[in-house]
Amino acid sequence: METTLQSRIEKKLTDAFAPERLIVINESHMHAGHQPGMTGTGETHIRVRIVSAKFTGMPRLARHRAISELLKPELDAGLHALAIEPAAPGEAVRW
Repeated sequence: METTLQSRIEKKLTDAFAPERLIVINESHMHAGHQPGMTGTGETHIRVRIVSAKFTGMPRLARHRAISELLKPELDAGLHALAIEPAAPGEAVRW
């Protein structure tokens, strides 16, 4: 069975950050036509919403870098956009 990019990202984030809350959203359909060849199908735009104790005391930029470094292979392989919404437990989130 072939795994989706979304499920691979979920596994990597779960393994690395042991999140208490994780939502990985494929938003590719929202970006159809914004560049030549972008049809809105596939997995080109992913949003990550994650709450992890590993982010406690970590600056926001460091959280983004940690996630971006973990998912660098996916970005290098063609993931066009990665939106990251990280938080530590107890921090306010908009979702």
